[in-house]
Amino acid sequence: MVVAPRLNVMWPTLGVITTYFGEVDPHLSPRGHAGLDIAAPQGTAIVAANEGEVLKAYWNNDGYGGLVIIGHPSGYETWYAHLSSFSVEKGQQVKRGQKIGLMGSTGFSTGPHLHFELREDGQLRDPLEFLSEARLQNANW
Repeated sequence: MVVAPRLNVMWPTLGVITTYFGEVDPHLSPRGHAGLDIAAPQGTAIVAANEGEVLKAYWNNDGYGGLVIIGHPSGYETWYAHLSSFSVEKGQQVKRGQKIGLMGSTGFSTGPHLHFELREDGQLRDPLEFLSEARLQNANW
């Protein structure tokens, strides 16, 4: 049996974690929060957590607001939501630590933050299980 390599991702931004994966809020996420929310000032840089291909970069009307989705090897995807702007486009190859956009409060949001999701073969995973301990090491600001 071949085991796919585990994705090791870097922190996509500086900031304070305000909501953890799986947290239940009866008003905002009654089924459990789908990602990790990291709050910081409006306009804080967001970087690619690992190298990959931009699958989508668009304005989402389902609550994510400005959204970038990056596909990575072995069936992984990282999602970056509530961006005020993005500097990548669909089909573009990005490097680990490359700036992809700016933090915002677009979509269903209560203030500037990054909603960061990690999916493995379409299944939501806790980003903290994959994030490297060093925050923003070698980021290309």
